Amino acid sequence: MLVIGTGSGNSILDDRFADLRVAIAEPSLFGGTCLNAGCIPTKMYVHVADVARQATDSRDLGLQTDFASADWPAIRDRVFARIDEIESAGRRYRSEELDNTTVLTEHLRFTGTHSLMGDGGSEVTADRIVIAAGAHPVVPAIPGLDPALVDEPGHPIHTSRSIMRVDDRPDSVLVLGSGYIAAEFAHIFTSIGTDTTVAVRGDSMLAHQDAEVSAAYTAAFAAENDVRFGIEASEVSLTDDGRVRVTFASTGRVPGAEVPEPIVVERLLLAVGREPNSAGLDPVAAGLDVHADGRLSVDAHQRVLSGGDPLPGVFALGDVCSPYQLKHVANHEADVVQRNLLVDLASGTPGGAQEADLTATRHHAVPAAVFTRPQIATVGMTEEEARASGAAVTVGRRDYAGVAYGWALEDRTGFAKVIADKDTRRILGAHIMGPEASMIIQPLIQAMAFGQRADEVAHGQYWIHPALPEVVENALLDLDFA
Repeated sequence: MLVIGTGSGNSILDDRFADLRVAIAEPSLFGGTCLNAGCIPTKMYVHVADVARQATDSRDLGLQTDFASADWPAIRDRVFARIDEIESAGRRYRSEELDNTTVLTEHLRFTGTHSLMGDGGSEVTADRIVIAAGAHPVVPAIPGLDPALVDEPGHPIHTSRSIMRVDDRPDSVLVLGSGYIAAEFAHIFTSIGTDTTVAVRGDSMLAHQDAEVSAAYTAAFAAENDVRFGIEASEVSLTDDGRVRVTFASTGRVPGAEVPEPIVVERLLLAVGREPNSAGLDPVAAGLDVHADGRLSVDAHQRVLSGGDPLPGVFALGDVCSPYQLKHVANHEADVVQRNLLVDLASGTPGGAQEADLTATRHHAVPAAVFTRPQIATVGMTEEEARASGAAVTVGRRDYAGVAYGWALEDRTGFAKVIADKDTRRILGAHIMGPEASMIIQPLIQAMAFGQRADEVAHGQYWIHPALPEVVENALLDLDFA
């Protein structure tokens, strides 16, 4: 068996696969994006940013505290001393402590449905293959920008893969993008004293969120950050002292938007999106079906499709195939693949399992969070999607400022919003913006996952007073089922 990628795919292999000859292909760092350049390190940096902000904003609470400075090497080393040890321990375990496992450090490309070749010329064949190759940051085509140099040591142009590992806190950073990566990194750098500018092509941040959330977040974010709307980078060059000079042009998407003079910064962060690593696998050589956005096509059991049919013994999971670029979704898909691999192995023949014996992926009530300022959490439909679905929609809403703990926080922008179907009283979606949004949304995720009615969730349990989840309770109580 072959596993391509060591993010969530690495979790599949346990003692039940000990009798197989297994190869794991990982040309980069063990643990995938989440461990090395995504979820975990960014949230460790976000916590630092949150603490810095608390010191800066304490006057509203009657305290006289200030943010003085940030020791970037200490912050960075706190993060990566832990992460790098986990990475090396994982590689060491797979490489040295398992007799049945071989780690391949080459990048592999398909040469047939069950055969691949490495960049170094090695040939690999396997009767069962798990493709968990992940995704990578998009490097936009901008005149003057050399994609080959992005993320290289010493180069001042970065993606999320390298910006957290620089030697010193940048004096200035320009962020291109308006999605969750741009929002989180802008929060980090602004909070620790870096002169941060965000360039946005449209008129809003986090435009794929519920429209009310996006509008409220954009206003709150722009009040604390230097954001330029309606522009895009038209040329990039390096100055004699190694800084980055970026020239801009109007996108035409924001009437009257002012095009700034060229901006010179110490670091340029490209945060314009991510795309699956499928193209690098040469899926055409294996006849694999690929979506228009580059994702491998899989069925409900995570089996890779070829000509619309499952390819025997070939599975995929995570960002390389999933419509959700979320670690918790990749983990769920890995669990499904593991279950189905075991059934497939028990059948004795790759692809020999009966479909009725296979586990299906659940992509219902998938939550997500953006760890920025203010924090955002979401699950299910936006209000726009709910109304377009034809459902009889009712919306409940409560500001943080409307509950006791919101008073304690002195929060003036946060709110919880719940969208439900009047006929079934089921929750269709929920969106929260404000402190601890990613935690207090959980009762709504649970309600959607288990089909609980909104009125039952509101009335059928105690809500601790005066805890922050009361903002969720009150949003539920605001739903009109009359």
